[in-house]
Amino acid sequence: MDYQALKTRQRLERDSHPPNLALRVHRALSWLNRAEQIAEDVDGHFIFLWIAFNAAYATDLDEKYRISERGAFREFLQKLASLDKDKTIEKLVWDEFSGSIRLLLDNKYIYQDFWNHRNGKLTEPEWHRSFSAANKAARTALGHRDTPTVLSIVLSRLYTLRNQLMHGGATWNSSVNRNQVRDGGNLLSKLVPVVIEIMMNNANTFWGDACYPVVDLAGMADGAR
Repeated sequence: MDYQALKTRQRLERDSHPPNLALRVHRALSWLNRAEQIAEDVDGHFIFLWIAFNAAYATDLDEKYRISERGAFREFLQKLASLDKDKTIEKLVWDEFSGSIRLLLDNKYIYQDFWNHRNGKLTEPEWHRSFSAANKAARTALGHRDTPTVLSIVLSRLYTLRNQLMHGGATWNSSVNRNQVRDGGNLLSKLVPVVIEIMMNNANTFWGDACYPVVDLAGMADGAR
């Protein structure tokens, strides 16, 4: 499943979608399209895919109700898993990306507490204990084939990578982070289209208010939302 196939379907169905879902899908597809156009630029590819994922899942909540990104990932992925009748996400995780996921989990450079240690917020034994405990929890989830938990842990690691790139904490086309950027982008390139497809398959499910909703749609062209 790629952008073109999903966009063709979205054009046929969008008028019947609830406004919040229509906006989420429209935005997510726009960023997926851009990501597919620059797949050879692994940094840009990863960034645009992350934005596409964010457009699909993020909810406009009052600050006092916000939960951690990992909690948000887990809640969203559990919802998707319960709606994924064909077990597409499960197959993606266990049949195609289990090796890449294990490599990402073992990569200390996308584990936030490693950087907290480097910034003087944690001692070396503290971040090592944290990393060991986190990976033990991840291995337990892997052993139980707990797809939402595994993916939420992986996405929380990729969120650190996202921060590195988006906040200028890495060099474009750097030689020191190619493995995690490449593996993260490859995973997102398959996950994001599946997420969008499941959401369209379940148009009547409540997905919540999209972040920064369009204020005035009057006279607005399809590509301007």
